[in-house]
Amino acid sequence: MSPAAQAHRALSALGATVATAESLTGGLIGAALTSVAGASATYRGGVVAYATDLKSALLGVPAGLLAAHGAVHPDVARAMAAGARERLGATFGLAVTGVAGPEPQDGREVGTVFCAVAGPGSAVRVDELRLNGARAAIRDQTVEQALRFLIAEVARTTHK
Repeated sequence: MSPAAQAHRALSALGATVATAESLTGGLIGAALTSVAGASATYRGGVVAYATDLKSALLGVPAGLLAAHGAVHPDVARAMAAGARERLGATFGLAVTGVAGPEPQDGREVGTVFCAVAGPGSAVRVDELRLNGARAAIRDQTVEQALRFLIAEVARTTHK
């Protein structure tokens, strides 16, 4: 079973939904989630905020945070996840921001990715990924790892 199908199964068991906020993946997480039949029961939608200013305008990432640290930062991922959850009315918000290459960005090396999940309550968890490969491989690995992180966070919520 694909990570997207596993995510839907976990969300469905909890009666929960997810919304996505994507930067480097450009909508690939949303595409993976919507490739599963019945996705509308658990996937609310997503925001592809590729440009830095859209992270603030659409997801509520503080402009000062972006100015101070750039778009590739764990706190940016946290704010993106919380913004997706709140603005799209989902139980969970899943966000990714990072550097797919070919050049470093914001002082971060290619393959640096921050994935965040905002769940019920105020807690937002962040995972830092260090991925290898060409641009397409980094983007694909990000999708898989982000969905696995979401599944783990849904499971954590279920077992509280």
